[in-house]
Amino acid sequence: MQANTNLPPPLRDHQQRIMAKALQFGLDPFDVIFKVLDFDTMNQIAAFGGFPTRYPHWKWGMEYERISKRDAYGMGRIYEMVINNDPSYAYLQESNAVIDQKLVMAHVYAHSDFFKNNLWFSKTNRKMMDQMANHAIRVQRHVDKQGREDVERFIDTCLRLEHLIDPHSMFLQRGATAEQKQPDTPFEPARLPAKDYMDPYINPKEVMAEQRVKHEQEIADQRGKFPARPMRDVLAFLLEHAKLDTWQHDILSLIRDEAYYFAPQAMTKIMNEGWATYWHSKLMTEYFIEPSEIIDYADQHSGVVYMGPGSFNPYKIGVEMFKDIERRWDRGQFGPEYERLEGLGEKKQYDTKLMQGRRKIFEVRTIYNDVDFIDEFLTPQLVEKLNLYQYRRDPHTGQMRIVTRDFQVIKQTLLYRISNMSQPFIYAVDGNYANRGELYLAHQWNGLDLDLAKAQEVLEGVERIWGRPVHIQCRVNDEMLLVTHDGKEPKRQRISDDLPKPAHVIT
Repeated sequence: MQANTNLPPPLRDHQQRIMAKALQFGLDPFDVIFKVLDFDTMNQIAAFGGFPTRYPHWKWGMEYERISKRDAYGMGRIYEMVINNDPSYAYLQESNAVIDQKLVMAHVYAHSDFFKNNLWFSKTNRKMMDQMANHAIRVQRHVDKQGREDVERFIDTCLRLEHLIDPHSMFLQRGATAEQKQPDTPFEPARLPAKDYMDPYINPKEVMAEQRVKHEQEIADQRGKFPARPMRDVLAFLLEHAKLDTWQHDILSLIRDEAYYFAPQAMTKIMNEGWATYWHSKLMTEYFIEPSEIIDYADQHSGVVYMGPGSFNPYKIGVEMFKDIERRWDRGQFGPEYERLEGLGEKKQYDTKLMQGRRKIFEVRTIYNDVDFIDEFLTPQLVEKLNLYQYRRDPHTGQMRIVTRDFQVIKQTLLYRISNMSQPFIYAVDGNYANRGELYLAHQWNGLDLDLAKAQEVLEGVERIWGRPVHIQCRVNDEMLLVTHDGKEPKRQRISDDLPKPAHVIT
């Protein structure tokens, strides 16, 4: 691994030492190229999501204004940005103190290690700096031919839909669709094993005939229907079936590519920030803080991990969970024998001197995403330590009040919150609904109702791209609704729980 020679001597020396110690602990990051930027340039790159070049669009200017005003009014400032790329690019703001720069460099090396080694990043484009520049050139060409207003308006529409992807699709081999199955394959009913003389009784002719009728009806229902099965990657469905001009298809395609690049970051926010915070804390407190820097470091670190009642700080939750995993695996506080202990005192004192904590957190860093991480490693003791109780503001006093301390309720609510990148599960179910060329979508309910206000914006965007009315089936307040957008006033109607059928074959 190469050291960055572009930094001025004091920072270069700190960077080389921090890198060497990170490697000694077993971190395995990409080469990291650090760049020192002035305040304004830092904000410009932050507005572009950390990339020096993005496609032309008004939203980058809006983001730049938001970031600049936040910094100007003391509402926060940028300390670190690092890009999932090979090599990784990271930015240091020149006005930050040396202790801040050292903290950022330690934090960055852990992020880069996470990008390189976590499974959920393994399918991402490792040359995204080049790809983003390529996207900028492609969009600019469309602007030159179609006009800025039309292109920006279409990008606005696409950005409403950028989360309608399937982040697991890169890792899954889907079963054969109806189109992929051989149409001339003879139907064979499912038979239970039986001796010849018992077969008429175990597999009656009537049951075999019913299976054949059902099979033939399913084939008839599938004729003229697409997709053959509900499709979670709605953007891929639109790219394949919507009637788009060539330039529109290209723009929607690059918006989808960028959505897939950023998806793992949303899927591992708690783990990624927790991992980086764990390592910057260890490296800084044990090796790289001068006595004169202790107070400044403590102030900076406490700001990173502060979490008030009812708030959600991925840095704090993530780092505390990694520390808890390391402690438990060092002491052997897991597995059947440990779980059989009944007294809280017994569990606290249990210590097999296993000392496998460091190995375990590296294993977790490699395999898990946030949902699995919370599901497997969040404990009642951590909920109590972090005050992860459910809170609600008292309308009379304005104070935050605890609503529930129930661990299972708290854990399940947290899982609902982070599942699918905190986005609802939406499927394309039928592209020829009611034989009118209309698009039927379905929301897969996972415990949280669909936000109809936000859903309306998405439906409007889908309708513009599809060119025909769009419907979505969703469950709200224990009622099944069909929401329709046809370019006019949105319509809502109650429907039966068992209608329409397509939404109930989601897989």
